[in-house]
Order: sequence, then structure tokens, then C-alpha cells
Amino acid sequence: MVPLEKALSEARERGKDLVEVAPNAKPPVVKMMDYGKYKYEQQKARQKARQAQDTMKLKQLRLKPQIAEHDLDFKINDARRFLENNNKVKFQVFFRGRQITKPELGREVLEQIRDELAGECKVTKQPKMEGHTMIMIVEPT
Repeated sequence: MVPLEKALSEARERGKDLVEVAPNAKPPVVKMMDYGKYKYEQQKARQKARQAQDTMKLKQLRLKPQIAEHDLDFKINDARRFLENNNKVKFQVFFRGRQITKPELGREVLEQIRDELAGECKVTKQPKMEGHTMIMIVEPT
């Protein structure tokens, strides 16, 4: 146990700060350290952890119920690329005019996409009508 005045003078000689580690202990425990450097290192560690954190974004692909096979292949390849980058993919099939009377066409397109991407993703939201749009959301497995 060192008196406070002696500890303060010793810390000043070394160019350090006295930091209280355990204030509730009897007697209180202090540590000699460069407090500015300590705060800087903590900030850098938080920043690095935030950068390393993997965020998942939602990418959208818009389709029509009567889409050509070649165009559908392009959309599926885009979805694969998004899934590889750890993003969710939202497929939207838009119905225009009288197409709304045949929602099964949109459902077939979405089921075909689901079958193509079977091993690479899981469906989080099944195909569902929302107004003039049918939506399906998938995310990487």
C-alpha cells in the first residue's frame, strides 16, 4: 500500500496517469498508465470490431410474370451473386393490367427461381401477393 502523494509524484515522474481500477475496494486500487493512449486503443478496437461486423443488406430484383427464359437466367445469376456476398434477395413480380387475374403465373416464376437456387439459399418469406406485386424473400444458407 503506497500513500496517494507518493503514487502521484511517481506517476508524474514517469509521465503516466493514475487510473482507479477498483474504487469500491478497501483501500481503492489504482493503476499507473497512459490514459490517453488507453482511450485511443479502445476507440481503435471498437472501430475495427464495427468494420468486421458483417451486415446483411436486402437486394431487390424486379420481374414480370411473362419473363423470357434467358432474362430469368440473368436474374437468377444476379441473385446468386448477391447471395454469395451474404445479402438477402427480394424478388418482386409486378402484375400490370389484366395480368393481375392470373397470379399463378407469377407464383410459377418464383417457384422456378426457388428450385434453381435450392442449395444456395432458404426462403424466409414465401411468395405472397401484396397489391399488384407478388413478393418472395430469400437469404443465404
